[in-house]
Amino acid sequence: MGRFLGKKAVVTGAASGMGQEVAEQLSAEGAIVIALDLTFSEKPSANTSLSPCIIQLKHDVTKPESWDAVASFLSSSGVDILVNAAGVMDYALLHETELSSWRHTLDVDLDGVMLGMRALIPLMKSGGGGSIVNFSSALATIAFAGSPAYHAAKAAVTHLTRNAAVTYAADKIRVNAVLPGIIDTPMVRKQSDEYNAAAVARTPLGRMGTASEIAKCVLFIASEDAAYMTGSAVTIDGGLSAM
Repeated sequence: MGRFLGKKAVVTGAASGMGQEVAEQLSAEGAIVIALDLTFSEKPSANTSLSPCIIQLKHDVTKPESWDAVASFLSSSGVDILVNAAGVMDYALLHETELSSWRHTLDVDLDGVMLGMRALIPLMKSGGGGSIVNFSSALATIAFAGSPAYHAAKAAVTHLTRNAAVTYAADKIRVNAVLPGIIDTPMVRKQSDEYNAAAVARTPLGRMGTASEIAKCVLFIASEDAAYMTGSAVTIDGGLSAM
């Protein structure tokens, strides 16, 4: 059936893009997936159009009480995998950035990751271990003009990942980050053609990546194939950050 038969996985940002692809691939390899997204229905539901093993829950990654509800939902079954894929991006230049926008980006992209780990690590500890994959970005290590909050949040996620990896290694919890480059997702398609063309032009492989390519890497990191891997920041950007 697959590498994740019988495993319980939680994936945020699972309604579209890379989060959705990760959820679908985990399910295809046998995992029971709790797919979290703000756009889902209030009532838990199995998305049988994708897989009966994907349970959708309406969820706000920025709210501690929302994470408490997820932990309560999983209290009897436990959790093996957490993928923090939810993210937002504001494209304004720093001097044009509204404080409310700055805080919202940090709330989702950084606080959401911390809150997710804080809520589910106790379940992983009591269950004998687990694997966490946090979505950072190539923009954690390089810079484009604009999007200062996104750059800052993703850089912080990378180091938060390392901190958690060191802290919980003795509990057999592995924590790693993926740093995608420009990936063909609904969020990226909302960007201007000029912005995307410039990003592709800076990418040595000369194209956008796909959500499927990112998800395959996430699944490897989450699996026992990567059992000796923790505290890593895995760049998947077509060579963008090598320039």
